[in-house]
Order: sequence, then C-alpha cells, then structure tokens
Amino acid sequence: MPIMIHPIEMYVSNLKTSRKFYSFLLEALGYELFQEWEEGFSYKRQETCLVFVQAEAAYLEKGYHRKQVGLNHLAFAVDNREQVDALKESLLKLGVTELYQERYPFAGGPDYYAFFCEDPDRIKLEITVK
Repeated sequence: MPIMIHPIEMYVSNLKTSRKFYSFLLEALGYELFQEWEEGFSYKRQETCLVFVQAEAAYLEKGYHRKQVGLNHLAFAVDNREQVDALKESLLKLGVTELYQERYPFAGGPDYYAFFCEDPDRIKLEITVK
C-alpha cells in the first residue's frame, strides 16, 4: 500500500493572489487544476492534491508566520538542477521573496541543491532536486 498525504489544505489570506501564484507554480510542476469553487481551488498531480481556501475575515488578523506552531514550509522535488534554476528565475520575475539568497543554491547544505522563497502569505517554499 503506498503511503501518501492527501490532501494538503492551506487557508490563504487572499484567494485571488494565491490562485495566480499557485496556478503558475503548480502548473510548472505538472499539477492540473482539479476543483474550483467560490471559496477555494485545488490542484492535483497523480495522487497528490493541494487545496487552497480563503480564510474567513475573523482569522486574518494574526496572519501566518512559519516560526509559530504549524506548517514551516512545503518542498517540491524536480528532476534536475536546471529545473530548479528555471523555476527560480520564473518565480523571481513574479516578484517572490527569495530566502537565503546569499547561499543559493546550497542553503540546505553543500550537497543539497535548492531554491527557497515565500508564497503570497509568506509560507516558505522549497524547490529542490529529487
């Protein structure tokens, strides 16, 4: 029996902004739009499903911070370093905040090739080689 997480659901502060960002990123990674409704959308690749839902106004005040209890970051694995570099360039053109810029591409260690950035809600994302 395969072991997987399905789905990963994230509440976002601005559904429109997150939709634009994640549509670009996830489609570049081979995901396809799976579902959409007024308060959210989801993308799927094989058995992995990511769901994004607009957070209710009452829960927006404190916002997100990856050092608080909860999710620290999401990592996506690609096939090679060229894909990491290409996604980095594309995401920077979208205006993402790059993390650990001075240590790119080895911020995870000398044998770990990755790009780190933040999504529109400042959730840390990692693009790395499998």
